[in-house]
Amino acid sequence: MTTIEVDEDEHGSWTVFRVRGELDLVTSPGIRRRVHDAVAGGRHDLVIDLSAVRFCDSSGVGVLIASRRLLRSCGGRLRLILPEQRADGEGHVGRVLSALGVHRLFDVYEDMPEALSGVPDQPIPKPRRTAP
Repeated sequence: MTTIEVDEDEHGSWTVFRVRGELDLVTSPGIRRRVHDAVAGGRHDLVIDLSAVRFCDSSGVGVLIASRRLLRSCGGRLRLILPEQRADGEGHVGRVLSALGVHRLFDVYEDMPEALSGVPDQPIPKPRRTAP
């Protein structure tokens, strides 16, 4: 069974969603609704902490891209917390975003203090091609 949990917090001007579980076709509409509700409530600065998301499919990626577009359209900001890939599976979403080539669309941070301070994680370098 697909499950997702979202905790919502306020940190100054930032609304923080801590997402845990699986971000997929079944759960993505709920995340989309939460983002829309936040924007409708006048909250235009959003941090989405995806460090505890175990699985993300294209529906989840679509919600993140749509959230970015929505927040930019109202002058807001979206920041994602994506830890590096580790042996325990943490970092799955970052790997998916990189594989799809959309990681660069987002302001990505390693943890909450970085996201709230505005000091971004270093961008992922593009792979270098070597001559055969």
